Amino acid sequence: GAVTVTTGRRLRDHGLPIESDTAIVMLDGECSFQQIEPDGLNIWWGAYLGMPEQILLSGPLHEIGPRIIETRAEARARHGWLMDVYMLRRGPAL
Repeated sequence: GAVTVTTGRRLRDHGLPIESDTAIVMLDGECSFQQIEPDGLNIWWGAYLGMPEQILLSGPLHEIGPRIIETRAEARARHGWLMDVYMLRRGPAL
């Protein structure tokens, strides 16, 4: 299926494009995945990718979303900065 690369703002303002099964979301300081319907979506989230501090979380969006928000806040407080990215994909739960 189609893949969309987008920003958190576009996801928040326009939702997940209907023509895309997969979206890569960057530049999202507000965890915009909270603003979309989570049913039928899985998320793969990563912060500090490729670094010793790397953090990876994945699972059904409705289950793992709150944990991502909490982990993200803790990581930002610990390191003073955060760079993250996530992929949303339609499909059965992981």
